[in-house]
Amino acid sequence: MKPLKFIAIIPARYASTRFPGKPLAQLGGKAVIERVYEQVSGVVENVVVATDDERIYDAVKAFGGRVVMTSTEHKSGTDRCWEAYQKQGEQFDVVINVQGDEPFIAHSQLRAIMACFEVETTDIATLVKPFAEEDGIAALENPNSPKVVLDKASRAIYFSRSVIPYLRGVEREQWLKSHTYYKHIGMYAFRANVLQEVTSLEQSPLELAESLEQLRWLENGYKIGVGISNVETVGIDTPEDLERAEAFLREQNR
Repeated sequence: MKPLKFIAIIPARYASTRFPGKPLAQLGGKAVIERVYEQVSGVVENVVVATDDERIYDAVKAFGGRVVMTSTEHKSGTDRCWEAYQKQGEQFDVVINVQGDEPFIAHSQLRAIMACFEVETTDIATLVKPFAEEDGIAALENPNSPKVVLDKASRAIYFSRSVIPYLRGVEREQWLKSHTYYKHIGMYAFRANVLQEVTSLEQSPLELAESLEQLRWLENGYKIGVGISNVETVGIDTPEDLERAEAFLREQNR
């Protein structure tokens, strides 16, 4: 099988309810979006930022990155990725959608998601991290941290904000000791034709129930391969997260 041709697209919006201008926030003397771009470029040869804001466009150009302007009307990063892909003027086998607020995305995570496509039946790929016993039951039960159930071939069976599976006959406090639970890491990659297809799908009942877009893909029969990572990410959703990221960066540089 010939080597697959990958492109990583980083959607980056200026508007954000919790943290306006987040991609341009300074982290250790560089914009967050620049740190994301640098991390991804260390693994993927073709990287482009997809934005709807001229300030982000100019910032990416200034540090020498590739960037395209996209519509302000997109409802999701997936839709923005598809428009950006169409503007590339060349074909790729797989499109990696990298969150623009993950400045510490690890090279191993990118390689893990790319490796999922060594299986020809993989339509979409994503990542998970095993919950550790020391995370505690509160982390496991947090509805803002979706859980994933995998089959024996490391494909996603289901995503849920609830704790799945439910361990019947086992005390809740013993669940993390008794079973390996997987926390979803919100990074995706799509075969190019699949990316086109999923952008035209209607919202599905399971997606509306759990407010998880990936359930739409499962309901429509797409096979989601899952890479397993033990790296803890430090995403940035709020100004407080940026402070934590600064502390994490200082620790790394010691």
